[in-house]
Amino acid sequence: MKHFTPKLLCATVPLCLLLTGCMTSNLQGMREKSIVVLYENDVHCAIDGYAKIAGIRQLIADTAWTSIVSSGDYLQGGTAGAISKGQYIMDVMKHVGYDAVTLGNHEFDYKIPRMFELLNQLKAPVTCVNVIDTRTGKKVFAPYILKKIGKKKIAYIGAVTPTTMESESYSFYDESGKLIYDLVPDQTYNLVQQAADEVRRKGADYVFVLSHLGEDPNHMNVDSHGLARNTTGIDVILDGHSHNTIPSVTINNKEGKPVIITQTGTQFANLGKMVIMPNGTITTSLIPVNEMPYRSITVQRAIDEVKKQMNEVTGRQVCHSEVDLRILDENGRQQVRKAETNAGDIVADAFRIMTGADLAMTNGGGIRSEVNKGDLTYGDIVSLLPYDNYLCMVEVTGAKILELLKENTSLLPLEDGQFPQVSGIKFTVDVKTHSIKDAQVMNKETGAYEPLVPEKTYTLSTTDYCISGGGFKNILKDAKVVKDGMMLYNDALVEFVTKKLNGRITTEYAKPQGRITIQ
Repeated sequence: MKHFTPKLLCATVPLCLLLTGCMTSNLQGMREKSIVVLYENDVHCAIDGYAKIAGIRQLIADTAWTSIVSSGDYLQGGTAGAISKGQYIMDVMKHVGYDAVTLGNHEFDYKIPRMFELLNQLKAPVTCVNVIDTRTGKKVFAPYILKKIGKKKIAYIGAVTPTTMESESYSFYDESGKLIYDLVPDQTYNLVQQAADEVRRKGADYVFVLSHLGEDPNHMNVDSHGLARNTTGIDVILDGHSHNTIPSVTINNKEGKPVIITQTGTQFANLGKMVIMPNGTITTSLIPVNEMPYRSITVQRAIDEVKKQMNEVTGRQVCHSEVDLRILDENGRQQVRKAETNAGDIVADAFRIMTGADLAMTNGGGIRSEVNKGDLTYGDIVSLLPYDNYLCMVEVTGAKILELLKENTSLLPLEDGQFPQVSGIKFTVDVKTHSIKDAQVMNKETGAYEPLVPEKTYTLSTTDYCISGGGFKNILKDAKVVKDGMMLYNDALVEFVTKKLNGRITTEYAKPQGRITIQ
């Protein structure tokens, strides 16, 4: 491992490129430095990158004014978050030195009281303009962070996607079902505009939005491009949520003025670099994190300690796999959110077989990482299925199953975290008509597939998230629960591969098994 030393300042091409635009003013007589904002989004527990983002800040601190910000989704999405309910993530992030962070939808996964407890440890200001406490009508977090960096005033405004109220709906209601927190979808753009107007009145030279809104269309009609088009006074939107890799794209605002939008991808594949030159020119670009050899010693020590603690829990071997369990396509996009995958097949099989249900479904967004063939540890399984989701069994009619399949494939060919991965059922999706055809359910006695009967009642195994937590677009919220909280969904997979597959995942799961046909 290499740490920063001055003589290595330009040891690699990426670091020289990183410094491009930062050294110009120094070469002209040290009159004024540039400002560099390092940004990330959707880290999802990829903790090794934190040492690098902090190390890069140290590397350029003598050359430019620096700032580090996050556009959300750091507490969940990997083993470190799952087994500690986010604590391990805070144990690392609090050493990075963030100037501002906002919330992603997955910050709500452990419910809001736990989110408050964790964020209080971060020692960094949190901004999110659209979280409203319905009991008081007040904003829960600061609508903006106004900082002086060098000679300039910079404002960070945070915003989280309102679709969080559906995907993590359990966090927004009390035990009686009363709404206590609201993300006000119809007011999100207005709230950002109000914050932008206020910081401009306070003398902000630049206004940046830490956006966890994403690029993808949604039925609430709130996304980063819409934010740019419907507001004024914003210079750059540092976006997140949709896991896009966008060095820089320009959208005209309400007055026809350009707004830069950028996104780093996910899990620290890239580090975002925004440079504000002394003449006011702003550029954004992405640097692949795997090309950065420099690390902060302090942050690396925190990571090493977390990994030591994690290994005590996750290091035990579970099984051997002869195949790679895949969730991505050849272009690195989330295939599990728009088509059948072999990882989805084995997970759904585990749900169905370990519960004895007629069929099983899980949302593709709950399957989070790929697992390479070889000896698999408990940590590998948790990285695949990192959430605190419990298996449940419900009774549903065939008609309800058809409704569930239709609604949760309706965005095809776009990605959707609610896209179902299935077992015990096969069907065809007609993308043009958004209809479901040729649905067949496996007969548990014969193993043969038989036509689904709309009037018949079936038992369905899925997660509590897909029943009452906002998954599957709440279609199952009124379904009769016949078995509740049976086991953690990742433990179901562990039990399946050890007890039913005798500790070996064979080539039976080498490819998707033809359960979902898309035409």
